[in-house]
Amino acid sequence: MNRVAAIGLALVAILGGLGLGMFAAAASHSAASSPANSGLVAAAGSALPSAQSVPSATEPSIEPSSGPSASPSASATPTPKPTPALVPAPLTGRLVTPAVAARHPIAVMIDDLSPARPQSGFSSASIVWQAPAEGGIPRYMMVFQENIPTDVGPVRSSRYYYIAWAAELRALYVHAGGSPQALATLRAKGQGQLVYNADQFRWGSQFRRIATRFAPHNLYTTGKQLIRIGQLQGVKDGAIKWPWTFGRDLAPELRPTGGRIEVSYLANKIRYDYDARTNTYLRSNSSEKKQIDAATGTRVAPKNVIVMLMHFGPLGDDTHHHRLEATVVGSGPAWIATNGKTIQGTWKKTSLTSATRFFDKKGKPVVLTVGQTFVQVMPYGSSMTFKAGKAPAPLVRPVGMTAF
Repeated sequence: MNRVAAIGLALVAILGGLGLGMFAAAASHSAASSPANSGLVAAAGSALPSAQSVPSATEPSIEPSSGPSASPSASATPTPKPTPALVPAPLTGRLVTPAVAARHPIAVMIDDLSPARPQSGFSSASIVWQAPAEGGIPRYMMVFQENIPTDVGPVRSSRYYYIAWAAELRALYVHAGGSPQALATLRAKGQGQLVYNADQFRWGSQFRRIATRFAPHNLYTTGKQLIRIGQLQGVKDGAIKWPWTFGRDLAPELRPTGGRIEVSYLANKIRYDYDARTNTYLRSNSSEKKQIDAATGTRVAPKNVIVMLMHFGPLGDDTHHHRLEATVVGSGPAWIATNGKTIQGTWKKTSLTSATRFFDKKGKPVVLTVGQTFVQVMPYGSSMTFKAGKAPAPLVRPVGMTAF
């Protein structure tokens, strides 16, 4: 073979190889782009998942998403924090946290002469006691438990029978001085035996005198300062055993319209007007058409009003002050107003530290409405009026409706 022929054969071989390569590439592209026409072909032609998309054998996988990238809805949802269970507050029945229900009660003596009005603290109190203090002039004792008040006052002096009511709860008992009988009791049993003695004469730094009133009607404190006194005395929160029971508000369509309670002390006449809309008793007194809490500006309007008769007599310790003593342990008549209705029953207190309890005519414990209670302690022979409200119209059931 000559040299020219050899070169020609080499060119033919090169061109032939290029042609075969181009044909193979075209065939491969056609096969890759043609749709699968059976499951078998689809399985055979599917690409294997990449190493990044294969779950690790040691790492738990999150629920797979349907798309090529993770959807926002597929991300882990934070676990909600559990809500603490609510329990009834012992003195009002309101639902509160267990920590609030265990707060140690605080009882504060409050002035009720006209220069002291309007007083501060009513709206935060769980129970408010009112009784004669000197010659028939009344005084309050506000009992705080689930609520921490802002301003409280004017703070006044102690009496023995108020200690007996505060002793029902071993309360921190707040006052400014007192009768000789009361002070002797507090010296002997004011370290937790009956109450915890919080006399302003000892804890003066936790009180203040306001400039807008004259003494002794200008002594004030706050809930936080009273809690501080309790802490310094070693008062501990804990479970409170209290026998009063509470029920829900009466349905609006079952509440009476109107109704009034009036009681008179020597220096203050109290009136309650039942308000069906709020199921409360709107309170008024001799110098205030509408009694308000000076700390909050809100109307004084308890859910329950109790009037009880008790024997009072001269204490005889000081002819100038005309202080009183009372038969605080015992029993007597009582009128209990709640849900717009007033029933007559009895009150009973079996010992100095036992709770004052209230019963209906059949001797069954009364059920109060959830909320605040005012207790009016009246001497026998006091002027009292109970006017019933107008009964609600009977419910009319549509014809054909079956009662269940």
